[in-house]
Amino acid sequence: MPGFFILHNIQWPDSVVFRQIKLTHTNMTNYILFDDLGRDRLFPFTRTRPTADIRCGIFTNRERWEFFFKQTTSTLTHESLAGVYPIQVGPDQIFLNGAWLATPGLLKQVLSLDSGSCIMAGGNVVAIRTHIAVSAYDELEKVAAASTVTQFTESLRRIEHSWDIFRLNGPQIVADFELLTSGRKSAPLPASVMCSGLEHIFLEEGAEIGLGSIINASKGPVYIGKNAHILEGVMIHGPLAVCSDAIIKMGAKLYGDTTIGPGCRAGGEINNSVLFANSNKGHDGYLGNSVLGEWCNLGADTNTSNLKNNYDTVKVHSEKTGKLESTGLTFCGLLMGDHSKSGINTMFNTGTVVGVSANIFGGGFPPKFIPSFSWGGAEGLETYQFDKAMETATRVMERRKKRPSDAETALYQYIFNHTKDQRK
Repeated sequence: MPGFFILHNIQWPDSVVFRQIKLTHTNMTNYILFDDLGRDRLFPFTRTRPTADIRCGIFTNRERWEFFFKQTTSTLTHESLAGVYPIQVGPDQIFLNGAWLATPGLLKQVLSLDSGSCIMAGGNVVAIRTHIAVSAYDELEKVAAASTVTQFTESLRRIEHSWDIFRLNGPQIVADFELLTSGRKSAPLPASVMCSGLEHIFLEEGAEIGLGSIINASKGPVYIGKNAHILEGVMIHGPLAVCSDAIIKMGAKLYGDTTIGPGCRAGGEINNSVLFANSNKGHDGYLGNSVLGEWCNLGADTNTSNLKNNYDTVKVHSEKTGKLESTGLTFCGLLMGDHSKSGINTMFNTGTVVGVSANIFGGGFPPKFIPSFSWGGAEGLETYQFDKAMETATRVMERRKKRPSDAETALYQYIFNHTKDQRK
């Protein structure tokens, strides 16, 4: 279910690029993040959120744009998500493609847009400004077709496939770290912490690091968010982000290009992985080149394989096509949608995709594609009944003082109904 990461007590950067940019649209312009037709390639993660709410780096792309604009955004997305992510239109609006990760250079060009103009990159619409009160995809397509086009020639990162989330995570942590820490001073690092690259380590207010922990930021920055709690004996290698209110268990080994999202619990060994928010991988076991959505839980000693024995390119199941698709990567582990769980000692094969609200358990390797609302493992899968799944989801969320809204429950009912053919 959707989670929102609040940036507490952060001063806006005073870098040269920000001094040169005037946010002339603030409080006068509606900024709307839209999903393009590629959202289906990002299942299972975009079944429960717009593309802009995927976490890659320290921020989600929505948080990144709102950090730039200093105001909230709304969303033009699939009808199933519209109840949770409504659109707000007005007399002046800028539509931003949620798949293209925001940069100061893109911000500068977006803020220079005139009404009736758009920015393109790689043959895709990146941003459109219009005075027309667009509230549907077909309307936006017509506005784009009639717009004056400007090409964006600087380098941009785009989340096009689900594995791009971990593939792009390292360089995006570096970029976000620069945005977040520019002109600011870190909270002090405890004397008991052994570190290298101190100038590339940043602690927000309330962050705690236990005795005997080791942080190596010589190869990339390390960001520790507000009220994050790193227990004793943790080993961290940058680039890495531990977001607000996350807890890292004692003796954990966190390798580079990893993000532990807000409210997550992390332990064991984790490498080049992204945990969105409020998910738990709190015990021993290996997680590598993987993505966990929100409210996931990996049971004790759950392990993922991220490398084939023959070192061949990893293929994963595409929900869009129903076929295996090459990632072009040698390393790819687990891609798990929101509210899915694994029992103790679960073993996930290389390139496993788990849908939304699945419950996996038992010996042996479960299938490499587990549809949403599945129950079982290697010995077979059956349907996880909707009411039972939502009872569990409610209990899990109540532990963090949250509850699913009516709109979120309706979204999950939609997912249950529209994935039933996959569960046959």
